[in-house]
Amino acid sequence: MNLSKQIKRLREAAGFSQEELAEKIYVSRQTISNWENERSYPDIHNLLLLSVLFDVTLDELVKGDVETMKKIIGNDEMNKYSWIMVGTIGAAAVVFGPAWKILGNKGLWIPFILWLICMWAAFKIEKIKKDNDVKTYKEIVAYMEGEDVSEIRKERSFKKDILIKTLTVSIFTIVVVAIVLLSLWFSGML
Repeated sequence: MNLSKQIKRLREAAGFSQEELAEKIYVSRQTISNWENERSYPDIHNLLLLSVLFDVTLDELVKGDVETMKKIIGNDEMNKYSWIMVGTIGAAAVVFGPAWKILGNKGLWIPFILWLICMWAAFKIEKIKKDNDVKTYKEIVAYMEGEDVSEIRKERSFKKDILIKTLTVSIFTIVVVAIVLLSLWFSGML
C-alpha cells in the first residue's frame, strides 16, 4: 500500500521526526512507526488529522490505498470460495437421495464429504474477511466516495449482524432441505 510511504514522505518533507509527528496528532511514536512500516493503518480520525497537518486532501493521502481496498473488497479469492461453498452444498443436497437409494447408508458419505468441503470454503471466506479487515476498508472507501461513514458503522451493530446471519442461515437451510426432499421424492424414497 502507498499510505505508509506517503506518511513517511510527508513527515520528512515537513521536517518532523516520528516523535514530533506523534505529538502533533496525539498518538505514540510507535504508532507512527507502525503506520510507516505497514504494521497498522490509521483510522479515519487520524487520516483527517494527517491531511490537515500536511495540507493535503484525503484523496492525495490515500488514493492508492483506496484502490487497493476496493480490490480487496471484491476479492476474487473470496468469490472462488463462495462458489465452492454454494456448489458443494447444492451438490450434496441433490445427490443425497440417489446416493442413499443406490448405495444404502454408505452412500451418505458422499453428501457428508461435500458438506465438509462446503464448511472448509466457509472457513476460508471468514479468514479472508478477518485478515483483510474488510469492514474497516468499506468504511474508508465509503468516506472517500462521499458516503456517510456513520451509516456503515450502524450496519456493523452486533444485534443486526446476528439477525442477518441467523436469517441467512435459516433461509439457506430451508432451501437445502427443500432440495433434499425433492431429491428423495425424485429417487422414489418419499
